[in-house]
Amino acid sequence: MKFRVSKEVFEKFDNVCFGVIVAKGIDNTVEVNKIIEFLNKSIQECENKFKDTKIKELDEILYYRDAFNKLGINPNKFMSSIEAMLTRVSKGKGLPNISPIVDLGNSVSLTHMVPLGAHDIDTLNGDIEVRFSQKGDNFIPLGCEEAEVLEEGELIYSAGDNVRTRRWIWRQSEQGKITNESKNIFFPIDGFKDKNYDNVISARDELAALLKDIFSCDVEVGFIDNNNTEFKID
Repeated sequence: MKFRVSKEVFEKFDNVCFGVIVAKGIDNTVEVNKIIEFLNKSIQECENKFKDTKIKELDEILYYRDAFNKLGINPNKFMSSIEAMLTRVSKGKGLPNISPIVDLGNSVSLTHMVPLGAHDIDTLNGDIEVRFSQKGDNFIPLGCEEAEVLEEGELIYSAGDNVRTRRWIWRQSEQGKITNESKNIFFPIDGFKDKNYDNVISARDELAALLKDIFSCDVEVGFIDNNNTEFKID
């Protein structure tokens, strides 16, 4: 199994990059106080720092808004995951506790101001890929059963014709969500080499270290850019 990014994506954004973490042997069933404390700390720090700030005007957010505009995605209607989280937190609305892995990912995402996904490897049917959609690709929104059928040309995360994330880093699907039973997980961190490369790498390395420390699981890290477009998931 591989994680790969299609050449058409790099033709559109030659500076896009992806930090990669693969963790295997996680126990996502038991509440972890250290993660709850980390999430609460990240939320409080962001709330204090950005409570009087227009999130969409932050440089770290403009990188993604500019990319969405280039993709023909209205960033006011479809905010990237990191913009949506920061906007919510800056208004004092906090974030819910979902599960240890999701909470940990949200903590790292907030701390480094980068979008960070999580995909259950055991539910993947083949390789996971960042590519532009083809007619007939389908997406099941979180909490739903009925699939949305996509048109051509939308940037997505996919496994075959199953869309795992719509509008690039907007929203993940019901099929790919992390549950308490998830044990083997793929985490992508999306960014830009000439904009926020340091944030991507810092988030990747911190998440990898925390996963090892908290779960004593097997962790492998990688990096995708236009010079290295694939990562093998053993």
